[in-house]
Amino acid sequence: MRKPQQLFSLICALVVSLLTGFALTGFAAAEDPPSVRKLATKHLPNAIEVPGGLISGGLPESQEAFEELNRLGIKTIISVDGVKPNVQMAQAYGMRYVHIPHGYDGIGESTLQTLTKAVSELPGPIYIHCHHGKHRSPTATAAVCIALGTMETDKALRILELAGTNPAYKGLFQTVRTTKLIEPAELAKLQIDFPSVCQVPPLVDSMVALDETFSKLNRWAQSGWKSKPDVAVEQIDAAHEAVLLREHFEEMQRLEDVSKYPAEFARILKESEQAALFIESMLNPIGGDRRLKPIHRKALEANWTTIRSNCTSCHQQYRDNPN
Repeated sequence: MRKPQQLFSLICALVVSLLTGFALTGFAAAEDPPSVRKLATKHLPNAIEVPGGLISGGLPESQEAFEELNRLGIKTIISVDGVKPNVQMAQAYGMRYVHIPHGYDGIGESTLQTLTKAVSELPGPIYIHCHHGKHRSPTATAAVCIALGTMETDKALRILELAGTNPAYKGLFQTVRTTKLIEPAELAKLQIDFPSVCQVPPLVDSMVALDETFSKLNRWAQSGWKSKPDVAVEQIDAAHEAVLLREHFEEMQRLEDVSKYPAEFARILKESEQAALFIESMLNPIGGDRRLKPIHRKALEANWTTIRSNCTSCHQQYRDNPN
């Protein structure tokens, strides 16, 4: 029989052992790799890997991007962007492209069903992308994971957090918070075609083109409207992009869909067109002298601020919130 002192020492040793084991277990759990993680990709913007063979990210714009997708083993690419997918490039690497665009105001029920059906049936791994990989693609990925039952809502919201989705896109967050499990039997009944290129409404198509032109000119604006040693900026013909920007605003006002919006929408387009016309005239002066003085750059920035503010206001009122 053990003496009381020996018994006390044995109990202490046992307690220390249990506490140590608990601490080590807790440390190991904290060090476990997260279920959602960013990938160190060179040509795929904001790539985020999700368990189950899904990667959310931005538009693969170059051959290098498709090569990177190939190295990741991607078999299917799903675009939720309005831009026409590069189907030919995907096919060259043995990948299938599926086009299922959705807006910044959220994902409708039928679109979510199509996305979920596609992810459940098409070969993986699957790359889901929008333009920048920050808003629409992480939302689509998160919602699909919930609909398939592979992720709870709080963990799915982590995808948006990691992607840097702006909380101002209330419709996108609402989509993830309200998405429910789609029963496998219900999913199996759905008869859906998966088009490689989907026709989008003219206004959406115009907005996509406008966004591309805006992004290019914004790089010049960020450089103070003068060339920097940034090759990507120097290769952008700001004068030409200014012409395109003005044309985008002008042509959008002629679309039938614009009449369906409040008068404020048309006012924003008109004011932005006038600001774009000024920028065009500054970058394409009569006589071809494009040397800009500080006062010219100040005027350019003032008009660019008008366009940028109008875009933000328009998005908040008509694009980002579910109506």
